[in-house]
Amino acid sequence: MAVEPLSRKEIEEHLSELPGWSLDGDRLTRSYRLDSHFAAAALVVHVARIQEQLDHHSELTLGYHSVALSVQTHSAGGAVTRLDVELARRVEEAAPAHGAR
Repeated sequence: MAVEPLSRKEIEEHLSELPGWSLDGDRLTRSYRLDSHFAAAALVVHVARIQEQLDHHSELTLGYHSVALSVQTHSAGGAVTRLDVELARRVEEAAPAHGAR
């Protein structure tokens, strides 16, 4: 089943429930700071598991004490869809366990 792009208003409504996430062009983005490189790497592994469960993947960047995500739905022409919002929501739920802020 194809996923439909969200309207700008729908995206903004979802972002109001996702602190730290923003719309950058046609992508949802978020950066996290962590206390160590190991904690950042552990968060990346956790995010990878979430992405596999959803069968939906983001651009994921591991830094020294940071993790950055950028997500859009390629099958919807590169637009933001409910899949992107669900990925963001699940990452946001998982991040505190790694000390992400």
